[in-house]
Amino acid sequence: MSKKIHYSDEPLGEIRRVTDFLPSPEELALRKKNTKVTISLSSESVAYFKQVARKHHMQYQKIIRELLDEYVAHQKGSQK
Repeated sequence: MSKKIHYSDEPLGEIRRVTDFLPSPEELALRKKNTKVTISLSSESVAYFKQVARKHHMQYQKIIRELLDEYVAHQKGSQK
């Protein structure tokens, strides 16, 4: 460490308590139960999802999962 820390007895000023702003563990839990599966996809499709994932700083598996979830929701809605 090149910088030395200098301590003083100066008053810090007005101190206030910060309320808890973090979500509870229940709110952080996944909203949907996921099931792991093994699937074979075309190399072209995987390359595309990986490219999109890099662009949006996401995991490509999450993009595929969300796409499938949207498809299922649409199909369920059109069957009514």
